[in-house]
Amino acid sequence: MATFEALGISSDLIKGLNELNINKPTPIQEKTIPFLLEKGTDFIGQAQTGTGKTAAFGLPLLMKINPKVPKIQALVLSPTRELGQQIAKQLFKFTKYCDHKIFVEAVYGGEKIEIQTARLNRPTHIVVATPGRLIDLLNRKALSIEDVKTIVLDEADEMLSMGFKKELDTVLKHTKGTRHTWLFSATMPKEILDIINKYMAHDAFKVQVDKESIVNRDIDHFYKSCDSNDKLNVLLQFLKSQGENRGVIFCKTKVMAQTLAKQLQAKNVLAEAIEGDMQQRDREKVMRAFKNEKLRILVATDLAARGIDVDGLAYVVHYQLPDQIEYYTHRSGRTARAGKSGLSLSLVTKDEMKNLYFIEKNLGIDILESKL
Repeated sequence: MATFEALGISSDLIKGLNELNINKPTPIQEKTIPFLLEKGTDFIGQAQTGTGKTAAFGLPLLMKINPKVPKIQALVLSPTRELGQQIAKQLFKFTKYCDHKIFVEAVYGGEKIEIQTARLNRPTHIVVATPGRLIDLLNRKALSIEDVKTIVLDEADEMLSMGFKKELDTVLKHTKGTRHTWLFSATMPKEILDIINKYMAHDAFKVQVDKESIVNRDIDHFYKSCDSNDKLNVLLQFLKSQGENRGVIFCKTKVMAQTLAKQLQAKNVLAEAIEGDMQQRDREKVMRAFKNEKLRILVATDLAARGIDVDGLAYVVHYQLPDQIEYYTHRSGRTARAGKSGLSLSLVTKDEMKNLYFIEKNLGIDILESKL
């Protein structure tokens, strides 16, 4: 079995990993790290959330930084502020025992741009950014990406589905010819292939994962057919069966997420909604309570849940089926992380059954009828 040392990771970074209880590489890390450390070309990795991809790109990225040069040498683009904050925090923790400090800054919408501009005036080696905020800062000349040698596109499919294609085009055009691009995506829709063909080297190294690996086999998939009027009762029955287990319930719209959270609260179920229109401080308050296990259930929209990385979630409920197969994969991937098992339950009306069969067929999974 491979070790981080055998993969070429420095002893000071390994010390930081051990403190985080990251002791053996995951499959994506085994395939990715040696290549990114040795080769000077572009990279394409297909990996879901929860597979350890932050360390897969983060460790080689940190080893490529020259701490003595106080310039931005790497850029990590992520779809949401939550994911951006998590990546920055993880990179910081990896470097705890490094002799020379590597400075990482996270910039994202929802925080005053002046605060971030002030932070960027300090020595910064790596910037983790959401695409919209990065463009704002570039337009204000608050940061320079002239010296960037590596750009990481994390959850690239999510960034495109959120409408960030224009921003990605701008950044990739601006740095063309001067940088290597490392692209990570759970799925490979046409828009991703367009970016690869347009902006990445023809000899880009691909870690291609077969369908078996794209779909986490530690997740048990179930469905329950019910009338839309009866969904709440079926959900309450399921939550009761889960006892103190924690999980995320997905809705398609902000209104539905808020409504369902209130309905659950009225039934004395400890649940809070998280959706895109919430103030940043309110989102952070809910997420803090959820991560600290003071909150058992999170009701979320697909947009708001992107980047949520919480260990120990026993289940995911699709209160409303998503419109895209990719969303089903991303939603279900919130559970069964780090080798643990998990459960994905879809509550479907008769009209939604054909969508469920479509998901089942395309992902090559069995979605069994629940005995609820």
